[in-house]
Amino acid sequence: MGDILATEADLLGMIKEYLNFEEFEETVHSFDKECQSKGRLVSKPRGSALRDSKTRATQKDLLSSFDDGDHKVFFELWTENIPSEVKDADAEALRLEFYLHIHFTIYPLRRHPGRHDRAEFEERISYFKQYLETRGAALSQTTEFLSYYALPFVPNPTAHPSFKNLFQDSWIPELRDKLEQFLSVTLKPSNTPRLMTLYKEGGRSTKEAMQQLQLQLVESDRRITSYVRKFSKMQADYQNLIGITAELVDSLEATVSGKMISPEYLQSVYVRLFSSQMRQSVVQSTDFTRPGTASSMLRLSIAPQRPKDVPMLPSLDYEKLKKDLVEGADRLKSLLLQALRWRLTRSLPGEQRTTVLQAYISNDLLERYSTKQKIVLHLLRSTNEIVRQYMARLINAFASLADGRVYLSQIPILLKLLTEVLRKEDRESLTRENVLVALQKLSLRRSQQTAMIADDLIGWLVDELQDSDCLSDNTLEYSAALLMNLCLRAKGKRKCAENGKHVLKVLTDLLGHENHEIRPYVNGALYSILCIPSVRQEAKEMGVEDILRSYSEEENPDLNRQFEFIIKQLNSEEVLQPQHRELSGESLLTTEYLGIMTNMAKAKRKSTPLPQPSVDEPLQRPVTPSSHRNASAG
Repeated sequence: MGDILATEADLLGMIKEYLNFEEFEETVHSFDKECQSKGRLVSKPRGSALRDSKTRATQKDLLSSFDDGDHKVFFELWTENIPSEVKDADAEALRLEFYLHIHFTIYPLRRHPGRHDRAEFEERISYFKQYLETRGAALSQTTEFLSYYALPFVPNPTAHPSFKNLFQDSWIPELRDKLEQFLSVTLKPSNTPRLMTLYKEGGRSTKEAMQQLQLQLVESDRRITSYVRKFSKMQADYQNLIGITAELVDSLEATVSGKMISPEYLQSVYVRLFSSQMRQSVVQSTDFTRPGTASSMLRLSIAPQRPKDVPMLPSLDYEKLKKDLVEGADRLKSLLLQALRWRLTRSLPGEQRTTVLQAYISNDLLERYSTKQKIVLHLLRSTNEIVRQYMARLINAFASLADGRVYLSQIPILLKLLTEVLRKEDRESLTRENVLVALQKLSLRRSQQTAMIADDLIGWLVDELQDSDCLSDNTLEYSAALLMNLCLRAKGKRKCAENGKHVLKVLTDLLGHENHEIRPYVNGALYSILCIPSVRQEAKEMGVEDILRSYSEEENPDLNRQFEFIIKQLNSEEVLQPQHRELSGESLLTTEYLGIMTNMAKAKRKSTPLPQPSVDEPLQRPVTPSSHRNASAG
């Protein structure tokens, strides 16, 4: 009870502090009078003493971590306590931050000259590289800092003439003095009321935290997929190895009985042993009968691989880039859009490509937060066809990567611009095709699905697919895949039900198209919308079951089984149908009966991957054509 009263008194104190700050004198008088009559305590403003104390503690911690070379603690405190309007815009703050990064990078070299921990230094170099590609990129065109962009690639900076000043005895004390002066000015206690500070910082920090969590979630999903793939391969290799081991044991027992092992038998064993690690042609051409060959290759296969150094691409001046993209000549715009796309698509998969994409995002290349009248994305409305096409290609490149889709989905105007292009461009237009492919990739995200359905993209897609013979194979495939992804949502199914016969007619006609790559998406869309009773009734009246059976093929049992699932869905009946706005299913349980997560303990003890639909079943989760092809091939 005491804690509640103290919290209430503190909150009332913040309200009074704000009213006094804004000089609401009469309101303060009424506020005091009513609090007194109700017996409510109002805490006094904490005053400058406590704020000064906190400021001094923060300053002391920053200087201490500077002296200790603890870059993680330092930059965590720096991010939390230096106002964003200072650290992101103030030229002196940006210069100081750059030199601080250099200080922490070379700290091991200064602390233990000639005998530093190489692993620690490489970790700090990696951290410095990341900084140069993101926040440090803004200073890459400044002559003062140009030489330091070569620091990560110099084997021994202590002996390099360009960095001689960094290792002089006076360099660190001078930098520390600059830091101390900066902190004493920047961390000066503010007279701003606590209530206003909470309001301003709370909203911003929550938004930033959500964006960071989204990126971390995408990265976690990517890692999980990679680990599951590696585990599956390891499990298959293990089972193969057990089988080969059993055969070799049998062979050893046979030799004890005097039976000889033929060279052909050994060759077949070796081929099985190495087939998962080497190309089949190499395995077949290797002479395993030569003594020591197989054992040497086995030892080599488990030897630790030395990681290759991934070159870092030069930093860019993104502000100048964005200015020229908006104000430059059309040819320059086209060349810049092409170069930016190539930098992303031609970078090495993995660390280098991730670094390029994160640099684009952190520098807000597509200007998601801009309030200017003309922004980079408006190039989709350019009168120049090449500019429009190359802008669409760049957006498509962003949409091909998970982090890129997260970034694109945070741009409010993007979907409107893309659908506008889709409806205005000619069918043969490459701009239109790239926009369609980008939309299909964005439809993997739930928020984008919702917006596309609200914009009646389903109706446009159905009309487009009605004249399928006029579409290129790529357009046809991505249109069908996009339609299926939208039909998987309840809102999408209801949108299809508004014109059920037309949708069913288009989908069943597509089953007979010569491009069989679209069949999984057509089947998935059919299966999804047939869960709506009115659509099922219209399908029965149209004889959809007979149409499906007419397309069955003896040589394609997988397709036939998918048709059987669709027919089963067509003939299913629900005894109990929820009424309009009536809760049912999972929404009923989680809305009215949500309790403590009692199943978490079991989930931690045994983690089972989500069941994936077999090839027999129609698709029931959003996919892109490329990912579906890869899954089918696997």
